[in-house]
Amino acid sequence: MPEPEGGAAAAALARLADELIGDHAADWDRAGALPHDVLRALGGKGVLAAQIPAAYGGAGLSSTANGELTAHVGALCSSVRSVMTSQGMAAWTVERFGDEEQRTAYLSALASGRLAGVAFSEPGAGSDLSAMATTVVRDGDTVVVDGAKAWITVGAYADLLVVFGRYGTGAAAVVVPADAPGVTVTRVPDPMGCRAAGHADVRFDAVRLPADSLLGGAGLPVDWLVTSALTYGRVSVAWGCAGILRSCLRAACAHAAGRVQFGTPIASHQLVTRHLAELHVAHEAVTRCCEHASRCWDEGSPELPAAAVTAKHLAAVQAARGAATAVQVLASAGARDGGTVARAYRDAKLMEIIEGSNEISQLLLGKHALAVWS
Repeated sequence: MPEPEGGAAAAALARLADELIGDHAADWDRAGALPHDVLRALGGKGVLAAQIPAAYGGAGLSSTANGELTAHVGALCSSVRSVMTSQGMAAWTVERFGDEEQRTAYLSALASGRLAGVAFSEPGAGSDLSAMATTVVRDGDTVVVDGAKAWITVGAYADLLVVFGRYGTGAAAVVVPADAPGVTVTRVPDPMGCRAAGHADVRFDAVRLPADSLLGGAGLPVDWLVTSALTYGRVSVAWGCAGILRSCLRAACAHAAGRVQFGTPIASHQLVTRHLAELHVAHEAVTRCCEHASRCWDEGSPELPAAAVTAKHLAAVQAARGAATAVQVLASAGARDGGTVARAYRDAKLMEIIEGSNEISQLLLGKHALAVWS
């Protein structure tokens, strides 16, 4: 198979991630925080939003090459991978809806190390984005943002927040500096998974910004506006889940090969071998599904929305199941807080909720199946 566009650049970025992340994921997970200098370095070198075009200072990777990079980072640290997903969603939203001045300003900032979160969810609007209550109101040459957002990944680290809110009878996306007057960021205490990803609740109290903070597409239906960003996020999360499975497979196989019980490595016990086989199959299936979704992205295929949901759903379910299997293989050795598979067990469960819960994914895929097969 030919190397995906940007494959060599992706490999170089993966080596950089190895250097900067190393074996620190467990310590960061326990501390519930990522070092700012590491995030700035990863962002400034292009790891966090590697699909930003080269014209704006990014690595310009294809979705396929960036996907493999995302899986690689996901195998090292799901909290860092969560930052990649957030940063990439923010960058794609600007690229998709911003004008040239906005793309130059914001994409260049993200490619140089500034950090961004994307604010969809609210206390009363999770999966049901039609219940969104945050408002974006045009007032002369300014816009005013009011409302509250919940569980914003990277919110605690962000320099910029891409905020979605009601705009007249439709919706809009606006880029809000996290230090703007009226913005209050409150870190989510002790999240179950991706503990170091900087989840935060954010309030916007009459936040007044220049009108050029408003991205294009203002007034579109909320589903139309949000789906573009969510599609990027779903592909990214799917690849991240492939990384979780990769880390679980590596840990489970190493343990099973070295752990001796009843006079033989447990890898020779048939029921343990079955677990390893199922982990292998899950990783292969998820990776192939992710590759298909990324090819759809790179080719501009109309299949992309369904392919993204399919990849995300399969990957999240298999990562949660695979992490549980890895804990079972490692037994008490896998139940230590901060350990690779214990961390994967918590992180993977969160993947079944974000960017469309399992149930929302099933509803979408059921409708797609009826449209295609009935």
